[in-house]
Amino acid sequence: MKKLLIVIMMSFGLAITASAQHHFHGGGGFRYSGPRVSIGIGAYAPFYPAYGYGYSPFYTYPRSYGYSYRPSKLTLKIEDIKNDYADKIWSAKNDTSLSRKERRKLVHQLKYERDQAIIEAKRNYYKY
Repeated sequence: MKKLLIVIMMSFGLAITASAQHHFHGGGGFRYSGPRVSIGIGAYAPFYPAYGYGYSPFYTYPRSYGYSYRPSKLTLKIEDIKNDYADKIWSAKNDTSLSRKERRKLVHQLKYERDQAIIEAKRNYYKY
């Protein structure tokens, strides 16, 4: 009975101390609290957004802000090669009709072929 009571008290204490910890939710360190008044000719805008763009190292800009990333044809070609060979390597690793030594050799050969195909794709891309 004493052990059960001790376990219950320990778990209760752990739950209380864990919930008392400060949780950081990001979002910026500056909050807009009303209109700002700027005296003089400054090189900055005196109006700041409520969510603090750029004021917190943990804040990331939304995906729609700025430029979108479009991969090149070479990047897409390399990703296709990697995906194709990843499927072949997975199939070779899970082929139980081969011995372990043959599977390792086949996987090694497929990885070598993948690397050579990537090198050839880069050569062809930069050649033309």
